[in-house]
Amino acid sequence: MFSFAAFGNDLHSGKRSFAFVGKRRIWYAIAVAMTLLSILSLALIRLNPGIEFRGGSEFQLSQVSDTSTIIGSDAVGEVVSGAEARVTVIGDDGIRVQTETLDPEETGEVRAALAKAYGVNESDVTSNFVGASWGRDVTTKAVQGLLVFVLLVGLIIAAYFRTWKMSVAALIALFHDLIITAGLYALTGFEVTPASVIGFLTILGYSLYDTVVVFDKVRENTERITSSTRRTYEEAANLAVNQTLVRSVNTSVVALLPVASILFIGAFVLGAGTLKDISLALFIGIAAGTYSSIFIATPLLVDMRRREPEIVAHTRKLLKRRAEGGAPAADPAPEYGSADEGEGLSPVGAGAATAVRNAPAAPSRRGPATRRADSGQRAQPKRGKRR
Repeated sequence: MFSFAAFGNDLHSGKRSFAFVGKRRIWYAIAVAMTLLSILSLALIRLNPGIEFRGGSEFQLSQVSDTSTIIGSDAVGEVVSGAEARVTVIGDDGIRVQTETLDPEETGEVRAALAKAYGVNESDVTSNFVGASWGRDVTTKAVQGLLVFVLLVGLIIAAYFRTWKMSVAALIALFHDLIITAGLYALTGFEVTPASVIGFLTILGYSLYDTVVVFDKVRENTERITSSTRRTYEEAANLAVNQTLVRSVNTSVVALLPVASILFIGAFVLGAGTLKDISLALFIGIAAGTYSSIFIATPLLVDMRRREPEIVAHTRKLLKRRAEGGAPAADPAPEYGSADEGEGLSPVGAGAATAVRNAPAAPSRRGPATRRADSGQRAQPKRGKRR
């Protein structure tokens, strides 16, 4: 019977392993295809900015018996010739109508026309006006916040792991998540609202969090990799991904379930609104972030580091020893630490262990009692005659 706990233990110990790093070309191809599709969607279909970004007038109706969107479009067209109205159903009996910027007189006429068309009192129709300058300010601040966030995160990751290569790999995976999320927004036609921007910024932190956890395990497994007699850098990094796989999947599932519930309620029960806008960004971003932290970030790191001279020399030396039969293939990691020469020991302890192994054997002068002790028997001292 399959046991998920045993499966996770096998992954962590190395008894069971998936070639995440070894098959990185497949993952790269999938990521490139999804990224290109997203870029084409952004270029051809384009994003659907909400009224907060493009500016305009907005009307909301409540207690509507007929929620047909055609009624709202025709009502706006009768008052403002050639005006493009975006009509959306909100919940069971709500209607939202968005138009271009209207003057006060046109706003009053459209409000009366909508009330008449949907058969409600004019008091049940609310109108709001959003200036285009406010939308431009929101867009500018969002872009500035994104740039500052990326810069600070790159510096922090590079300082924490003491290598810029981990920072670059993490940021590439991050942009992969952002582009895919934006592309799916364009494909689905969902409006990009301030709530969507909040969702984008939220998935930035989630994606980096998952990637940093995997990278921390990679650093732990490869800290003294050049002195290892068991694994190459690529094998140690792949082991780190396997060891954190169950944790990444569990975290993603726990995060996706409530987000999926919010998305379903926002899209099919309550209609368009803040819940729908932010939950779509979170759902796509969390799923893409899980994929990138497992299949993109670590393989990219391995590709950037495997050409370093010390990594190349160690890999060549280890593979040569394996070919000659002098070193075993990468086997499961022990439960506590590593059995490699010098691994898991302090520099002093490693040197002492090496010195002991290299020291010549001392001549043995063992008596019968000593030989009996070596064979598992307890040596007994000779007893003298009792006087």
